[in-house]
Amino acid sequence: MNWEVILWSSGTIAAVLVVCLLIVWIISARNMKRSRNSMATLQQEIKVGAEVLFAGGIYGKIVKIKDDVIDVEVSKGTVVKISRYSIQAVMD
Repeated sequence: MNWEVILWSSGTIAAVLVVCLLIVWIISARNMKRSRNSMATLQQEIKVGAEVLFAGGIYGKIVKIKDDVIDVEVSKGTVVKISRYSIQAVMD
């Protein structure tokens, strides 16, 4: 059995795997950065009077903001407290 061929083949496969993992890591890091930037932009748009969409698909209007808790009016006279991080979108 030719051990030199086996060793070089194993080394080549290991190098290809390392390159593939590096590419996946770079793509993942770029997507995470894009996601963080979009979340930061969303959090800046949150203000009293804005129409918002919850992650559960419920629409409402922001009545009061206190740190990480937001009071949202989902229908006339119905105000619920939510986490500011459960807001999926700010409507125009």
